[in-house]
Amino acid sequence: MTAATLNTGRNASSSTLLPVLSLIGAMASLCVGTSFAKSLFPMVGAQGTTAYRIAIGALILVAIWRPWRFPLTRQAAAKIALYGVTLACMNLLFYMALRTLPLGVAIAIEFIGPLTLAVALSRRAIDFVWIGCAIAGLVLLIPTGQSVHDLDPVGIAFALGAAVCWALYIIFGKMAGNVHGGQATSLGLTAATLVALPIGAAHAGTALLDPTLILAGIAVGVLSSALPYSLEMVALRRLPQKTFGVLLSMEPAMGALAGVIVLNEQLSQTQWLAICGIIVASAGCAATARRQNTAPTPAPD
Repeated sequence: MTAATLNTGRNASSSTLLPVLSLIGAMASLCVGTSFAKSLFPMVGAQGTTAYRIAIGALILVAIWRPWRFPLTRQAAAKIALYGVTLACMNLLFYMALRTLPLGVAIAIEFIGPLTLAVALSRRAIDFVWIGCAIAGLVLLIPTGQSVHDLDPVGIAFALGAAVCWALYIIFGKMAGNVHGGQATSLGLTAATLVALPIGAAHAGTALLDPTLILAGIAVGVLSSALPYSLEMVALRRLPQKTFGVLLSMEPAMGALAGVIVLNEQLSQTQWLAICGIIVASAGCAATARRQNTAPTPAPD
């Protein structure tokens, strides 16, 4: 084996490692932020919490990236607008579902969207092995003794709506990934703010201006929007759509763990087994992704 071959292998591994680690970091931050955000529901509702999350995240990212410094075509702006509107709808629908559904269950239902996308884009037998592990884990993650009939149907409907938006978010985020990552994320969140803020203000009113709640909202905005969406954009620009979708199977597991740590929720042995299955799916997908040559070319910095 030549030195050039060895260097090529190392470069391929490094180019895959960065987006995979970025996506894992994004999911961890998002799950912790979502667990904390749920505590704000009694004060400002799911709508107001969504407004905090998106608007504060947008302010932070616009200040950091100053997206006006980069050129932007009309076509690229339209793609970013689609990405942003989908982002707002996904967050709002998911938080509405969290009002009546446990965190792990809501994430599991929402994951139907990216999982369906992963199935639609899969072609190799190994892909279906990881998808099968993810599906098995998601089924086991439903709380013991709680059937679908025991869950709030309105909450399920909101979670399913969020699932559709999540799949569209992956597609539109990939389209917007040809733009500078910081510009796409900051402008996307700005577009999302134009949707979420009026809805949140109409529901919560002046409660959104409470200084204590604003501080809590800043924490939610950083953990749930600014940090994870920046990291996700790195992953979206460098991973195939189906790889991104299956890797997201780790998020329900992380959500369940965040529920244990932040919300004091208890998990059964079956649910811990589910977490192991989902992590196997994510790890397997990450390992086989290094052999693929379909990753998109990164946008210029």
